Amino acid sequence: MNAASSNPHDPDYLTLADNVRIAYHRLPGRQPGIIFLGGFMSDMTGTKALSLEDFARASGRAFLRFDYQGHGASSGQFQAGTIGQWRDDAIAVIDALSDGPQILVGSSMGGWIMLLAALARPQRVAGLLGIAAAPDFTEDLMWPAFSEEIRQTLARDGVYFAPSEYGDAAYPITMNLIADGRTHLLLRSPLNIQAPVRLLQGMCDPDVPYQHADKIVDALATGDVELTLIKDGDHRLSRDRDLALLRRTLAGLVAMVEGDEKP
Repeated sequence: MNAASSNPHDPDYLTLADNVRIAYHRLPGRQPGIIFLGGFMSDMTGTKALSLEDFARASGRAFLRFDYQGHGASSGQFQAGTIGQWRDDAIAVIDALSDGPQILVGSSMGGWIMLLAALARPQRVAGLLGIAAAPDFTEDLMWPAFSEEIRQTLARDGVYFAPSEYGDAAYPITMNLIADGRTHLLLRSPLNIQAPVRLLQGMCDPDVPYQHADKIVDALATGDVELTLIKDGDHRLSRDRDLALLRRTLAGLVAMVEGDEKP
């Protein structure tokens, strides 16, 4: 069930089981639509999400951004979240709030979620665009970087509060997040995704090494994969020129998808 807001600046809500409320903003328009999937501990009001919404508005295209449980304006506690839960949020949003083919744009953790969603809904996903995409980050990037002391803290307390380079609030990393992530790993075997994929990756990204993008390229079954490396790009890729590249890349992907759909 959807709850519509009377204020266009307030989010609307999709109500799931157990009164879970997923906050979203939806822009009507033509297909293929665009759905933005944010990163770990981020929300739908970020620079990239709003820049893409401006792109969609200018081109008359449907656009949807939302907050996972425990993020932004959605209900739930961040510390209780897992990759599987946030994947289910994304699938519920695709099913309930969009129609027809969609291009998923995933930022950081959102890149993992978009791949999981594409595997779950192959007939709905027309294309993928990853921004510093981080599939398997809990196991391949986070866990190896943890000291023995941090691992012992996780085993003892179930949670470790990691300092953040992007704000004052620490990131609560739970053992449940790590354990659940191990059930959703993607880069150990071929990814049966046939939709075209575009990847943007900064080479100065301290969180997702650019070599991680090569692993995604190698795993994907589709031959239509393009990886763009930004030599001085960081993890956020939110500078004006990064956003311009993001919009150009999306415009090219949209044009290619529309061309494929024409008789």
